[in-house]
Amino acid sequence: MIHGGELIQIFIPDEDPPKKQLVFPIQVLFEDEYLAAIHKPAGILVSGNSFKTVRNALSQNLQRSCLPDACAPQPVHRLDYPTTGILLIGKTSSSIRDLNKQFADNEIIKAYYAVTIGDMPAKGEISSEIDDKHAQSNYTVIQTVPSRRFGTLNLVLLTPQTGRRHQLRIHLSSIGHPILGDQKYREENLVLKGKGLYLHAFSLTFTHPFTGEKIYQEDPLPVRFEKIFGPIQHVNAP
Repeated sequence: MIHGGELIQIFIPDEDPPKKQLVFPIQVLFEDEYLAAIHKPAGILVSGNSFKTVRNALSQNLQRSCLPDACAPQPVHRLDYPTTGILLIGKTSSSIRDLNKQFADNEIIKAYYAVTIGDMPAKGEISSEIDDKHAQSNYTVIQTVPSRRFGTLNLVLLTPQTGRRHQLRIHLSSIGHPILGDQKYREENLVLKGKGLYLHAFSLTFTHPFTGEKIYQEDPLPVRFEKIFGPIQHVNAP
């Protein structure tokens, strides 16, 4: 019963306008009523004006939330077109707002793996501006193998402390160790064509918007990484 003085909130679920549906299966790593974590494959945009985007494929791959503020599922961050790995999705309006704030406040811990070219120090910190904004990336070399074509290839664990566009690719290229397969930020004589970009978003640690629980989710490395380095044992991000 309503007695007066109560706060009443009404949430109108988003209705997707009728349109051609994108048929694109996506691997779901985790899902509940509030959010989901999925595997983003290479060669697809997260969102944008194109028809073939992760966002347009979400409704057919995720269960619609039964919560009052359920909305069309949408990514709360981005990965580059050629990058593979874990992508976080919000399924309710409040979850999307909360997760967006966690990303904006750098409260979400991200870990990536990349294959880089050339002899590198065992670990380091790269700090430089990108688009006139401070950017910082930390790295640890996990494994190194000789390469007839590139001299040395490294399996590198990357933990970006900020979230600038193309940050890891720009930072590694700036210290002379571009990511294998990067067609944009690479040296002319270090081009690998047709194999894709060897950059993988491996894990995310975040706070669940409803339970307040710390959630850790990971997306295993693609097989092509193990073709270079053999079986890989993951090292937890600091």
